[in-house]
Amino acid sequence: MVKKSYRKKTTVSINLNRILMKNIYLKISLVILLVAMVSCSEEKVTGEEFGTIEGKVVSALNFLPLANAKVFSSPNSSIVFTDEEGKFTVSNVKIGDYSFEAQKDGYITKFESVTVNVNKTTNVVFEMKLSTTNNKAPAAPVLVSPADNAINQALELNLIWTATDPEKDSLKYELILRKDSNNDVVVYSDITKPNYTLKGLTYSTKYYWQVSVSDGVNPKVLSAVRTFTTTAFPNARFLFVKKINDNNVIYSGNDLGNELQITSSATNSWRPRKNNQANKIAFIRASGSQNHIYTMNPDGSGIFKVTNSIPIAGFNSDFINFSWNTSGSQIIYPYFDKLYRINKDGSGLTKIYQTSNGKFISECDWSNDGTKIALKVNDVSGYNAEIYVINTAGVVINQVVSGLKGAIGGLNFSVRSDKIVFTRDVSGFEDANYRQLDTRVFQYVFSTDISSEVSSGKPGGTLDLDVRYSPSETEMIIMNTSNDGLSAKNIVKLTPIVNNLGDLRVVLFSNAYMPDWE
Repeated sequence: MVKKSYRKKTTVSINLNRILMKNIYLKISLVILLVAMVSCSEEKVTGEEFGTIEGKVVSALNFLPLANAKVFSSPNSSIVFTDEEGKFTVSNVKIGDYSFEAQKDGYITKFESVTVNVNKTTNVVFEMKLSTTNNKAPAAPVLVSPADNAINQALELNLIWTATDPEKDSLKYELILRKDSNNDVVVYSDITKPNYTLKGLTYSTKYYWQVSVSDGVNPKVLSAVRTFTTTAFPNARFLFVKKINDNNVIYSGNDLGNELQITSSATNSWRPRKNNQANKIAFIRASGSQNHIYTMNPDGSGIFKVTNSIPIAGFNSDFINFSWNTSGSQIIYPYFDKLYRINKDGSGLTKIYQTSNGKFISECDWSNDGTKIALKVNDVSGYNAEIYVINTAGVVINQVVSGLKGAIGGLNFSVRSDKIVFTRDVSGFEDANYRQLDTRVFQYVFSTDISSEVSSGKPGGTLDLDVRYSPSETEMIIMNTSNDGLSAKNIVKLTPIVNNLGDLRVVLFSNAYMPDWE
């Protein structure tokens, strides 16, 4: 009995030991597992390093900061908003490549590619454009005043227009202004009211004007184009030429020294001659490789080409001339050794004279009564010049000048056709450049058949050229300049010798030449 009981106790003890060992093994395994887990959690996995994004959101129009713009990325990052300076910061962004996006009401969403580097700050700037999706453009401005094609407008003129915007946006305007006489455009910008006062306009000038409007969101909207013409130039009895760049440009002027450009500086136009009865100005203009006679209104409008098949031509275009008849219905002009007559509308071209010795006709003047024509002829170099008068049949009736050396020019009949005024270089100098040294004003009287100098006050070393009688014939108009060929040219009103006291000279227009006084 005793032995049996002992075996039973021994068996129970062994089983308990086994259970105890299993528990110990289980605890050890749990400890090992925990240690392993802790060890794993302390190691950083590649791709989970971080960086920072800093940036700014601005307007693409003026680069001013945009506040309260929403900024976020794809793949997803934190959503942030810009501060008053348009700045933002996105922290703890995993390293890698992102597409960041900026959004703001009224602006087009903007995307920027960004690479985030470990423990570094990447900078980015969003330039956002205004959205026009829901914003409508202003209506085209309507020009109100002056009326289209208005005339006799003041030289200080208030232009008025109207404009509306669907969203009642703040509007700004630009005024575009151009003269009819040239292609120069003047733009007046940043106008905030629908009117603008122009100052310093020129007389007798046609202007084109147009207005554009902008709401700051949509493209500018243009109005229609209108024109107006300023008041006529007062007492514009003088015509002359000035050089602008490489072109001759015609001006009108009055006895107060005011002047007005009447032909475009983009064309080469010279030798103006006005006819009061026709109220037209004839002039020469380069047309391709030829020179032709044109007419225009006194304000420079209504330009018409008179000559076509036969141009005006001679030894030197600077010294060639033509003439109206008194009524303004016809013009005579030279073509080398031939003289032609043509109606002012370009019809009726007729050859009326040809030199017998092949000399070129450089200048001509038609008498007031229409019975005589004065001619200045010369050789191909401009010398061996003669002045003579022919009748309507082409017969020479008076020999005024011949057989003298040097340059001659500036031919003009008196109103009664009893005198002719002209210029002559008394030095007799001749060279290949047609330079003159001492050119003076002379007058030929038909009744005496005598030519005499009419001016004694010409400054030494200068030239008196392009002489013409004043309308009253008590004065003359000339162009005076230095004989160096480089100095300024001036239009001078000349009162000839009176009681041997010398003549009176008054400069009317500076840097001007080829005068006409009607």
